[in-house]
Amino acid sequence: MLVLWGMVFALRLPIPRDPRIWFSFLVMGLLNNVIPFGLMTWGQLHVESGLTSILNAATAVFGVIVAAMVFADERLTVRKIIGVGLGFLGVATAIGLEQFLTFDLRSTAQLAILGGTISYAFASAWARKRLGNLPPQIAAAGMLTGSTLVLIPAALIIDGPVGFDLQPVTWAAIAYYALIATAGAYLLYYRVLAMAGAGNLMLVTLLIPPVAIVLGAWVLDEELPPRAFVGFALLGLGLLILNGKFGRRRD
Repeated sequence: MLVLWGMVFALRLPIPRDPRIWFSFLVMGLLNNVIPFGLMTWGQLHVESGLTSILNAATAVFGVIVAAMVFADERLTVRKIIGVGLGFLGVATAIGLEQFLTFDLRSTAQLAILGGTISYAFASAWARKRLGNLPPQIAAAGMLTGSTLVLIPAALIIDGPVGFDLQPVTWAAIAYYALIATAGAYLLYYRVLAMAGAGNLMLVTLLIPPVAIVLGAWVLDEELPPRAFVGFALLGLGLLILNGKFGRRRD
């Protein structure tokens, strides 16, 4: 958050003064940070990681559906339905279709994870509707400010005072998450939102499970099963269809 506000001041961007915009920042922080992070973190304590990744990929499905309900230019077409279906099938295949054998919507933890994906979907629509006209630096900094105002009191109440006696590798991890995985990621988030729309923005969650498999094999020497490559193929086809590029004639 501090890095983003530093960028805002360095670029001399105008700070919003309308209370309605700051309210939108707070809502965005809740929808895109507080609610999904809380639900998914708790859910993963009780649900295996493979199934969690599959459920998280449902964000793309909900994102397209919510965008279709809210925006006239992102209506739900047959092409999008087929593309999302193929993409989700690709993710499920890469993880392993047998994971669905343990799927139970009555499970509180699984419902919590699905609740997080739905929150992400509404966040993308809210961002386009309420924050789409703001510079990415302002939108990202404001959103993180809103979530920080909620999370700091919650963290102090739940975990108590924060300790700073940490190992160097821990500080390096914190720096990565703060600078790259948070500040940099949200700058890209709002940039892609403006370029591709709320529905297409959520499609990136379809890439999480395949990337997790590849990194697991590369970093942790985990075996990459053949089904992962089949999943990659289905996922790629689904994304091509969703983007309207599959089957399009070249001029």
